[in-house]
Order: sequence, then structure tokens, then C-alpha cells
Amino acid sequence: MTWRESLREAALDALALVLPVACAGCGGEGRELCGECRRALRDLAVTDAVRTVAPDGVVVHAAARYDGLVRRVVLACKEGRTALAAPLAELLAAALARSDPAPEVELCTVPTSRAAFRRRGVDPVRCVLARTGWRPARVLRPARPHRVQKGLGREERRENLRGVHRARLRLDGRRFLIVDDVVTTGATVEAVAAAIRAAGGEVVGAVAIAATPLRGPRRAAGPSAGDKVGSRGYGGLKGAKETTA
Repeated sequence: MTWRESLREAALDALALVLPVACAGCGGEGRELCGECRRALRDLAVTDAVRTVAPDGVVVHAAARYDGLVRRVVLACKEGRTALAAPLAELLAAALARSDPAPEVELCTVPTSRAAFRRRGVDPVRCVLARTGWRPARVLRPARPHRVQKGLGREERRENLRGVHRARLRLDGRRFLIVDDVVTTGATVEAVAAAIRAAGGEVVGAVAIAATPLRGPRRAAGPSAGDKVGSRGYGGLKGAKETTA
């Protein structure tokens, strides 16, 4: 542990005495996320990564599967516990390193709906991304309201999101990597990619904190051209699982 990490841990311990809170991962008292759960998240970014494909063929690199500890922490962050954006940023940074975008590639976050922003008061994806040191381009806006995705089937999700995003301007000659918090069926990534392409832009891939693999056996994933690891602090390609979104 570095001296900066030691100082941060001491500060978190002191804060927990004044403002006690339950750990979003295990429910234990004392921290937004206890040290053990934080270490477990870091380990998952190395051992549990998922490489999946959206319905339109966009390759998605996710740091971990969307279940267990990861799911609990992501949901807590989306429900307003924004301090959890810091540990989640470590997972998103790992996914970005796996994708290894070229220098000219811009990041495009999935726009949050107006209703979701009013309810939460924050855009969780942008909140987490801000802590990775990467900056997204503001190129899309909501084009129409849509139903909540939860509870909808795969094809219902695709239809529900058709045409919900629109580019703010022409994107000719620009290349983008889509950033989301969670990828399940891939319908959201597909909808964002369609909006970018409709404005003349190119989509090179997508990244997420977590993804939900399909039920059933998964194919073993070998390294591909998109699995190169960049120089932004990620330790390497290990344990990637491949599925279809």
C-alpha cells in the first residue's frame, strides 16, 4: 500500500466515525465500501471481465459480470451514493484499458433520460467516468421519452429504445467509443450507435463497468485485436469471458 493509499484509508476511517454508513457491498458498518469489498472489486476487474457483442455487432468490453458484489455497488451508486463512483471508476478504467482506444477516438456516454436525471439528480455514467481521468464528448441528446427498460424482453428493449437519442450536430469524420454503466441485452449500446452513425460518425466499440452474459454455456474467449492493453495503469488481459449481448 502506498503512502497516498494509507492516508486515504486513514481519512475514510476517521470519516466513518463521524458519519457511519453501511458498506454497499457487504452491509458492514463504517464505510461506503469497506476495504475488503474494494479489494474484491479490483480483483474482479482482472479475473471476471466480459467481452460481449451488441445486436448490431458493436464489441463491448466490461470489467466484470453484473451480479453479486458488482451489482450491489452499481445499484447503490445509481441510487445516490455517489462516493461509490470512485471504486467503480477503477473497474471502468480497466474496461477502457482493454478497449485501448486510439488517440483520436472520443468517448460518448449513454445519455440519461430527463426523468432519470430528475429522480437521481446525477448522471451515474458521467459521474464514474469523471473519476477515471477521461472526458466524454457531449454529442447526443434525448430525442423522445421511453419506457423503463426493466422487465422488458430483448426485442421489446430494442423497440423501446429505437430513435430515443439524436446527435446535437453532424459527426462526420469523428470516431467514438460508447461508455455505459451496465450492458444487459445490448439494446442501449445499439440505440446510441445508431444515433452516432445517423449523424455521420463511426462507432469503434463500447465499454461498461459490468455486463450480463446470456444464460447457458459461454464460448472461451481468446485475445483479439480489441483486447490490447494500453498504458493507462491496467495490469493486463486476464480471465476475459466472451458472450453475446
